[in-house]
Amino acid sequence: MAAIGKIRSWGPVLATVIGLALFAFIAEEMFRSCEATSNEKRQQVGEVLGKKISVQDFQALVDEYQSVIKMTQGRDNLSEEELNQVKDQVWQQFVNNTILESETKKLGLTVTDEELQSILKTGTNPMLMQTPFVNQQTGRFDVTQLTKFLDDYKKIQSQPQQAQVLEQYQQIYNYWKFIEKQLRVNILGSKYQNLLAQCLISNPVSAKMAFDAQNQESNIQLATLPYTAIKDADVQISDADLKAKYDEQKEMYKQYVESRDIKYVDFQVVASAADRAALMKTINDARQKLESGAAPAEVVRKAQSQVAYTGIAATKRAFASDIAAKLDSMQVGQVSAPFETAYDNTVNVVKLIAKSEMPDSIEYRQIQVGAETVDAARKTADSIATALNGGADFEALAKKYNQTGEKQWLTSAMYESAPSIDADSKAYLTAITTAAPNEVKNVAFTSGNIIVQVLSRKAMVTKYDAAVIKHTIDFSKETYSNAYNKFSQYVSENKTLEGLEKNAQKFGFRVQERKDMFNSEHNVAGLRSTRDAMKWIFDAKAGDVSPLYECGNNDHLMVIALTNINEAGYRSLDAVKEEVKQDVIRDKKFAKAAEMLKGVNSLDAAKQKGARIDSVNQITFSAPVFVQATGTSEPALSGAVAAAKAGQFSAAPVKGNGGAFLFKVLSKKQREGAKFEAKIQQTQLQQQALQAASRFMNELYLKANVVDNRYLFF
Repeated sequence: MAAIGKIRSWGPVLATVIGLALFAFIAEEMFRSCEATSNEKRQQVGEVLGKKISVQDFQALVDEYQSVIKMTQGRDNLSEEELNQVKDQVWQQFVNNTILESETKKLGLTVTDEELQSILKTGTNPMLMQTPFVNQQTGRFDVTQLTKFLDDYKKIQSQPQQAQVLEQYQQIYNYWKFIEKQLRVNILGSKYQNLLAQCLISNPVSAKMAFDAQNQESNIQLATLPYTAIKDADVQISDADLKAKYDEQKEMYKQYVESRDIKYVDFQVVASAADRAALMKTINDARQKLESGAAPAEVVRKAQSQVAYTGIAATKRAFASDIAAKLDSMQVGQVSAPFETAYDNTVNVVKLIAKSEMPDSIEYRQIQVGAETVDAARKTADSIATALNGGADFEALAKKYNQTGEKQWLTSAMYESAPSIDADSKAYLTAITTAAPNEVKNVAFTSGNIIVQVLSRKAMVTKYDAAVIKHTIDFSKETYSNAYNKFSQYVSENKTLEGLEKNAQKFGFRVQERKDMFNSEHNVAGLRSTRDAMKWIFDAKAGDVSPLYECGNNDHLMVIALTNINEAGYRSLDAVKEEVKQDVIRDKKFAKAAEMLKGVNSLDAAKQKGARIDSVNQITFSAPVFVQATGTSEPALSGAVAAAKAGQFSAAPVKGNGGAFLFKVLSKKQREGAKFEAKIQQTQLQQQALQAASRFMNELYLKANVVDNRYLFF
């Protein structure tokens, strides 16, 4: 009993301890939950209608799209700009597909397997023409070729010994699955768009009105009083005027996505005079060696040229534009003086070694000869070449060595842009490009031989064998270090925007401004490697100054100040004040012009008031008239003229974009040759409705609560 009493006496303490333990447990779980949520958020590229996409899933879509481009265009790599375009397209597809999926689900719209099969059997969809399954005779998609491929793909998957073939099949299979997925989305989108278009109907009355708007032409005499004739100083503007105008057209200033305004200093490091002098010594030494007849490949290599010497003649299109521009004016054996090219920041020297007329396309066939030893291959190749020169049948000999000997074409574009060519490839290309029609050549390779017979040579073009020294005008480590130290001092001594602006000139820098930066952009100020700067901009507060960033091609230094955050919603009057001010000035000038033209009822009277008189013909309601006197398009004038009768003088001045207008309608007539046909016109209106319906995605996008965090990752 004493023990029980003692335990009871500890009750309050135990309750407190247990309570704290429970709180600690709950708090720990809450912390873990918050941490997990935070980690999840940090891995999200974006969100549409509540559907999130992680960085891994987004990258998988990018890789898929990239693979398709590489396969269809025969590319190994994409440039940074091209890869950014791919990322934009993948993001836009994700957004559009998510919105479309949501809308069609509400309506019960789907694309069934039966519908897809029907489209495949018809074979006319443009997307199907981009696949390898097009019948070359009919020029149409052939579903039987697809079916055969899919069957073969399944069989090869169960044959490990066919690994190389399976890899090729896998690429085509992945491409087809991509096309099939895109095809389903496009069909679903077309269904939804057509459904919307059917809600926009036409009738004979609206068709006649549209026809008249397009084809009823008016000829007028126009009196113009340009706003430029009234001085800005004669117009008084108050804050109340600006506020009233802002409220009147506030919807124009609605911003759906947050943007940010920055000021920044971007300094590009360039080669110093000493750097240039050292480079020119290298270039001139190389030039002298080329002039003395030294081996061009060795000279080009030692000069660290961007362009390797292959020894293979090529058309001008294989050379950079600055090099190609030199070739025609050079004599064989001539070496150019060093010259600079601004667009790629290089200094260049060219030696034209040879110039000749050669075929751009060559038809040939070949037999590859291999054996257990190289000597055995050489011996077999010699006997094949002897037999062919003696009149043996090429295809029959090819079949003897388990080859087809089929004819094929070699074009200059297939090899002349290669960054380098090895000895075997050079020997092979030289044999084909220099052989006469029907000549047989026995080309020795490191591991065997190839028997080549050229059949025909077509499209003779000028080709150039040229040694090119192209070297970037680089800065030295010392030059970069000096520039970095100077810029670093500038940044460290100026921690505010005011300081950056005040002392920029002292350090030799310039502060630039950029308004309305969006986080969907890929860089800052058009510079590469500015992702960290982008992340800073969209994480900073107004007035913050960034750290120093090294960016570009490791040749730019940058510091940024965030000047303003333009949140989603209505832009403030201060943010659009200049735009509003111009609208108010135009309103006030029109009021003054209207007052000047008050009571005017003839063109002569308008002229006496300072108006310019012109003849303007063929005005229609459907197109804004262009007024030469003001240099502006004036839709309001087109509308006023369409509403007036022939012979009528305008009752009041028309308010235009560039001036106030009075006019007299000289004549009205139907456009020559125009004939109203209700059915044709209604069809045109239906097509216009279909085009209008195609813009549905813009409206749905605004309501989709799109969150774009790509700048955090890409």
